[in-house]
Amino acid sequence: MIIISCFYLTQVDRNSRTSKKMGDFFHSSISKNTCIDFHNHVAPPIIIQGPIVHSVSKDRITALENKLIAVKDGKIVALEDSECMDEIRRMIGDNFIFFKLEPGMFLCPGFIDGHIHAPQFPNVGLGMDKSLLDWLSTYTIPLEKKYKDVNFSETVYNYVVDTTLKCGTTTACYFSTIFKNNSKLLAEIVRRKGQRALIGKVNMNQNSVLDYFEETDESLKETEEFVKDVFELNSSLVEPVITPRFAISCDKDLLKKLGSLAEKYDLYVQSHISENLEEIKLTMELFPDCANYADVYDKAGLLTNKTILAHGVHLLDDELLLLSRRGTAIVHCPNSNTYLKSGLCDVKRLLDNKIKVALGTDVSGGISLSIMDAMRTTLATSNHLSILGKQVKPLTYHEAFYLATLGGAEALNKEKTIGNFQVGKDFDALVVDMEVKVGSMSCSLATHNLLELVQKFIYLGDDRNIKMVFVQGKPVVNK
Repeated sequence: MIIISCFYLTQVDRNSRTSKKMGDFFHSSISKNTCIDFHNHVAPPIIIQGPIVHSVSKDRITALENKLIAVKDGKIVALEDSECMDEIRRMIGDNFIFFKLEPGMFLCPGFIDGHIHAPQFPNVGLGMDKSLLDWLSTYTIPLEKKYKDVNFSETVYNYVVDTTLKCGTTTACYFSTIFKNNSKLLAEIVRRKGQRALIGKVNMNQNSVLDYFEETDESLKETEEFVKDVFELNSSLVEPVITPRFAISCDKDLLKKLGSLAEKYDLYVQSHISENLEEIKLTMELFPDCANYADVYDKAGLLTNKTILAHGVHLLDDELLLLSRRGTAIVHCPNSNTYLKSGLCDVKRLLDNKIKVALGTDVSGGISLSIMDAMRTTLATSNHLSILGKQVKPLTYHEAFYLATLGGAEALNKEKTIGNFQVGKDFDALVVDMEVKVGSMSCSLATHNLLELVQKFIYLGDDRNIKMVFVQGKPVVNK
């Protein structure tokens, strides 16, 4: 039996029919955003016909006008011309679901958020008049202490994961709190909702306020237990990540032992680096035997090709060389860099020094859960640096799109699995509809080619333009 279900969404019924029709294809509960467990959900093979955009290099988006992409067992098995339907059907079997995209729609890879603090979301928009360290002690730490309350934690984490998925974030690198059970809860919610994620229990044993810190032995014990708890979830999508908050909050002993723990289990590491001049000054006072901020992490064995460091606004040339040698990635967080007045990060300088770069929302230093906002602020920051004479030429929207997709995958060492639509990779994707009216944007007033639609999406679009979100072939969002 062949299941071929097509949706042809017209101008008239586009918004009213999408949820119903998509729900017919998979499960009605998906379109209602109920508590389906996507970890146990089996998605049928799918074929999508229509425009496809992705990055195969940093410098230019590849735009494919009318292609067929086939997905089986969560992986892309074919990307062919539209005339190859019979060949693809023979490849994936007789039972599949077929989508044909309407004019104004296109398929693009899912977005990768390389740095986000899930528990901080209730504080979004607060404390933007403060600098980093004052903001942390006044707003962030008091909020994170509340996450001993499981009900509060569950409410916030469900909202954050739901919202990031709706915004097109198929992969997220989450900071949780210092509490093991709270961090495990976030991992369980992410697993159930079908997002791909690295999740870290935060470590800090010094220089905090309101008694929000741990003893070294307790921190290590609970972190190792958390790592084992995440492994026991038996998810190919959810991984633990060693997460010293930043050098200021951890003494030398804790950092070294976290480095050993990361090596023992071959884990990712995430933290912050060179975000703020005051932070850098205090770090060097605490670690006077280190040559620079990056050297603090390196001496602890925390700089590897699986390390992801947020910000990197004020990195020295020697630090760039060290990070490049170690294969360590930087997550550019332009929104929080601006609002907390930390500085303007020169992404081109990082890329020119062979450093992998992802984008991060950095909620709640950043004010948006959407990587689209990070793309726009990345472009604005690059323009500002160009105006100030710090860059010869600013970043293009092609490069911003790359950073949000394939560049993010490379930063996480996952470019063989996600980031674009090369055959063999997991199908993490967004169905984008540019005919949806968003603010003052309208694509019906003129004829636009595919790259122009992508450009408008980057500069003007938001989550309302994202109609479906797939992670590993499963439709985790269906609007």
